[in-house]
Amino acid sequence: MTNLFEHCSGQTLSANLGWLNEPTDWSIEDGKVTITVSPISDFFIDPGGEPVKASAPFLHTIVKGDFSIVTRVQVDMKEQYDSGCLMVRVDDTNWAKVCFEYFEEQPSILSVVTRGNSDDCVSAPVDVNKPYLRVARAGNSFAFHYSQDGEKWKLVRYFGLDCAEEIKVGIVAQSPIGQGTTVTFTDVQLQHGVTGSVRRVK
Repeated sequence: MTNLFEHCSGQTLSANLGWLNEPTDWSIEDGKVTITVSPISDFFIDPGGEPVKASAPFLHTIVKGDFSIVTRVQVDMKEQYDSGCLMVRVDDTNWAKVCFEYFEEQPSILSVVTRGNSDDCVSAPVDVNKPYLRVARAGNSFAFHYSQDGEKWKLVRYFGLDCAEEIKVGIVAQSPIGQGTTVTFTDVQLQHGVTGSVRRVK
């Protein structure tokens, strides 16, 4: 595994990284990414026909083929839905994210898979303030996991996305209905290729 941000400092990114919706306030120090997100920022395509939301900061790289990515995330939880996420993005209407989110006054793990419209899946409350998130890909199959200690992992969901060999992969900070928040990502580790089923963490 390699730290995705090990060659970055301050607001200087390595050539393989880029922003969608770059925020004003962000920094990288010793591989740790801190993002202060603006109010009302989110990625969601409501199946009920509400306006599309695509304003959250997404710091990404392009990954070819199978991979896994892991991070540890901390969120200053002020308002409902404030969260930090790992995201895979094919295009504007095909993407997915797994999030550490403030939901009903409790830190929780949630996920969204978007194929034209978004779903919204609440998985579990968590008892720690810095859990680990993981995404793995094998072909068009993907798996989301989370861990409270970085050792014991639980499957959030297993799903499919029609996608090219190359997709965008990275981190998202969001405050969908709030006045903004600060999200910190540490130990963002990317590994090319997967061994065995993406449903299980080796």
